[in-house]
Amino acid sequence: MQGVESAGGGRGVGTRVVCVDGRSGAGKTSLARWLAAETGAPVVALEDLYGGWDGLERGIDLLVSAVLEPVGQGRAARVPRYDWVAGTWGPAWALAPPAVLVVEGVGGGARRAAAYASALVWVEAGPAERRRRALARDGATFAPYWDMWAAQEDALLAREHTPERADLVIGEAEDRAAAASRVARWLAGRG
Repeated sequence: MQGVESAGGGRGVGTRVVCVDGRSGAGKTSLARWLAAETGAPVVALEDLYGGWDGLERGIDLLVSAVLEPVGQGRAARVPRYDWVAGTWGPAWALAPPAVLVVEGVGGGARRAAAYASALVWVEAGPAERRRRALARDGATFAPYWDMWAAQEDALLAREHTPERADLVIGEAEDRAAAASRVARWLAGRG
């Protein structure tokens, strides 16, 4: 993986980026929250960058251009924020380059984003459990789009092979708080 020590392909800028990836409903958000609490890192959620149900690839592009490139160059990022209820883009928020940044969401480990990562974490859960979690979380909002979103995930994973490239894999049964501690220890051992 490029950029093992810092964002921006190892150019000496100090932000360590942890990409938490996995399919919808796998538990990425829970892990990212625990990891943020463990490390004090801000979290950039890809769901704020997708721009709608057909925007998986667009979200990854925005992650790279609006967040990872500026932070990797030691500059503040303007993180876009999509309003899913209104169906429009809301105001961006400012992100000064932190010591550690957690990126969370489907596609966070795509090669073009992982080039900036210090760690790629894949969160695994079976299809039935993922669907149960996602629909419990988002209910009627997500249900009509589940198959369309899953098809985008399938295409992305067929191309990217993200689980095979992950530095750490967190299983369905692993407690997310314990997993976050494991990721933080692993990250500390690398730096």
